[in-house]
Amino acid sequence: MTQYLELKRVVVTGLGTINSIGSTINEFWQNLIQGCSGVDKITHFDASNHLCKIAAEVKNFEPLDYFDQKAIKRMDRFVQFAIYSSQQAILDANFTINELNAEHVGVIIGSAMGGIKTTQEQQNIYMSKGSQFCSPFTIPMIITNMASGLTAIQVGAKGPNSCPATSCTAASHAIGDAFRLVQRGDAQAMLCGGAEAAITELGIAGFASAKALSTRNDQPKFASRPFDAERNGFVMGEGAGILLLEELEHAKSRRAKIYAEIVGYGMTCDAYHITSPIPGGLQAARAMTLALKDASLTPKQVSYINAHGTSTKANDSTETAAIKTALKDHAYQVAVSSTKSMTGHLLGASGGIEAIASILSIANNQIHPTINLNNPDPECDLDYVPHQGRSREVNVALSNSYAFGGHNVTLVFKKYLS
Repeated sequence: MTQYLELKRVVVTGLGTINSIGSTINEFWQNLIQGCSGVDKITHFDASNHLCKIAAEVKNFEPLDYFDQKAIKRMDRFVQFAIYSSQQAILDANFTINELNAEHVGVIIGSAMGGIKTTQEQQNIYMSKGSQFCSPFTIPMIITNMASGLTAIQVGAKGPNSCPATSCTAASHAIGDAFRLVQRGDAQAMLCGGAEAAITELGIAGFASAKALSTRNDQPKFASRPFDAERNGFVMGEGAGILLLEELEHAKSRRAKIYAEIVGYGMTCDAYHITSPIPGGLQAARAMTLALKDASLTPKQVSYINAHGTSTKANDSTETAAIKTALKDHAYQVAVSSTKSMTGHLLGASGGIEAIASILSIANNQIHPTINLNNPDPECDLDYVPHQGRSREVNVALSNSYAFGGHNVTLVFKKYLS
C-alpha cells in the first residue's frame, strides 16, 4: 500500500541580516521603506585603476566586536556575516538550541563566491613570499560550506547541514531546501539563507570584464536602476540574510512570534547559456508557476513580487516577460519591486535579504520602492513601485532569484492564518 507523507506547515519565526543599508532587521527595513541607497565609492581596496569603482559595502562592521582574534584568523568575511546574521535570527525568534533539540535544528547557508577574499590574499602571499607562508587555514577559509559548518558549530545545531553554491540563487535554494526538510519532518527548525563578501579586486575585476557591472562611478547612489532604460549593469553588494524556519506546531508550542508562512518552492533551469537568461524567460516563468502550484495558490492571489531585478539589460526585460507569462493579465495588478536598487546585488546572499524583504512586506503591509526608476524601459511595463514605498495589504509574496548557469528559483510566502 502506498503511504503518503503528511507535510508539516512551516513558518518564519526569526530574521537576521547585515548589508549595506542595515546591520539589524529594523535598520534594514526602515532604510528599504525610505528608499535609501547603500551604494558608494569602494573603500575595501584602491579601485582607482578599475573600470568599476563603486559597490554597496557593509559599513561599520568590526569583527572584533563579535569574534575573538583567534576565530577571526580562521574565518573569511562571508562566514563572519553568516554567523552574525544567524545569531541575530536566533535572538529575534527567542529560540534556544540545547542538547534536547540540537539534532532537530539544521543549517543551510549558500554562497556564490565563498572565500574569494582569502583566495586572493593567500595567492598574493604565495606569489610574493612562497608556499610556506600561506595560512594553514587557507582551505577551510575558502571553501563555501564553511558558512554552514561554522555557523552550526557556533550555535550548536546538529541537524541537517548543507550549502548550495548555485551562484545568485544560492540563498533561495537554501531557503527552499530548508523548507522541504521541515515540511517533511526531517527537522524542527532550520537556519537558512546566504552570505557573500566578494567586493575584492578579483571579484570586481572579473564581473567588470564581463561587462556586468555599472560604471556610473560619478553617481554611485544612482547606479543601480532596475527596469530603467538607462541602466548599464548591476552594483556589487555584500552581506548576509538568514531566516529561522520552524515547524508550525513547534512554533505555536513555544508561543513564537510568526512573521509569515512559507508555502511554495519552485526551481528550474534554462539549459541555455552560461550567463544569459533564455529570451522570454520561459523557465523563470515555470519556476513561478511551480511554486504557486506547490503552494496551492493561483496567480490572482499574488499581492507582491520581490524581483530579482538586477539592473542589467538582459535580466530586467526577461524577468518582466516571465512575470507576464506566469501571472498573465494579473501581472499588471501586482506590485513588483527590486531590493537591489538600494542594496546592490549580494550574489549568493541576495535571495536571503530579498526573502526577508518579502516577509516584512507581508508582516507590515508595506512594499518598498524601486529607486532610480526615472525612465522606464518600454519592455519593462509593470508596476515597479517607483521612488516611493507603498502601504498595501500583502497576503502572498513571491521572491524571485536567477543565476548564471540558468538557475531559476521562486519562493512563496503567505500571511500566517491560524
